[in-house]
Amino acid sequence: GCPTEWDGVSCWPALPLGQSRAVACPDILHVFEKSKGLIQRNCTAQGWSLPSPPYHSACQLETLGSNNDTEAKARHFVTMKVLYTCGYSTSLAALLLAIGIFSCFRKLHCTRNSIHIHFFTSFILRGTAVFIKDSVLFSDESIDHCTMSTVTCKAAIAFFQYSVLANFYWLLVEGLYLQTLLLLTFTCDRSYTWGYILVGWGVPMVAVGVWALTRLQYDNHGCWDDYSSLYWWVIKAPILLAIFVNFLIFLNVTRMLAQKIRCPDLSKTHKQQYMRLTKSTLLLIPLFGVHYVVFALFPEHVGVDARLYFELVLGSYQGFLVALLYCFLNGEVQAEIRRNWGKWQRSMESNVFNLATQDFTA
Repeated sequence: GCPTEWDGVSCWPALPLGQSRAVACPDILHVFEKSKGLIQRNCTAQGWSLPSPPYHSACQLETLGSNNDTEAKARHFVTMKVLYTCGYSTSLAALLLAIGIFSCFRKLHCTRNSIHIHFFTSFILRGTAVFIKDSVLFSDESIDHCTMSTVTCKAAIAFFQYSVLANFYWLLVEGLYLQTLLLLTFTCDRSYTWGYILVGWGVPMVAVGVWALTRLQYDNHGCWDDYSSLYWWVIKAPILLAIFVNFLIFLNVTRMLAQKIRCPDLSKTHKQQYMRLTKSTLLLIPLFGVHYVVFALFPEHVGVDARLYFELVLGSYQGFLVALLYCFLNGEVQAEIRRNWGKWQRSMESNVFNLATQDFTA
């Protein structure tokens, strides 16, 4: 007979000699809404026959301009992979530099920047998780993706889901902290830090733990990278909750900010502090949540190309944007860097002068 085969587009289950199998066009290949083409393959003495009719004919993919749809689709995903690899690499470099800046300068050590560092770390984990997942799932083209079900690939998917959840919950912490600052007039009390850490790292750990246990117990097949399972809601629901709460914070902070700025008793320095942090956080809340909410309202197979583009290509540059807003464009950070740079230059000039004086007197 013919063994199970993954042809790069569809999964063909094992069949005895002489039998045939027909599958519908995969959703990801649909170009027209009503495309319901069927592709058939026969089990012959020489193995599986070629798809009949070819994918590009059955699935109405004439726009590809090629008889080999699998190759065209592979080129599309290779291009996308190059784009998001560049994006995550750029983000990782920017985030590591930003963490280094916040860690090196003592004047920047406070609760606010500590939360920023945790937020940056969640992005670093997310980028690292994407690279790990790719290396485990797609590094070897000979791997049978139909039956792949190893501890390594499941652990990679679980780590990826944890990093995504942590990313959303540290954005929630940024929103909560901003609201706290507005309510308590810029306190730098460290007593809240452990509570923020429990929300940012603890809640995702609990959600992923519950998800992993339910998959092990009730749906332990494949590599856990399918989103059609009902148990996917164990991950999706906490993300939607974080986005919803952040949206409420967005509205409340906007209201409080308008009241604070109109307050005649508020000093100019405090107004500048409010505006600096608020602009960054209020920009990120809708930027991170809107596309996820839009796609969450539709089944996972709808808008696959748009979903991949937003989550992989555009999403890969979010870490760079966060580092830019919270660190590189931060006036306080820029002033501290200039101050230390000037101090270092004066120290170097002093050393050069001392050496020159020593040479002259000698």
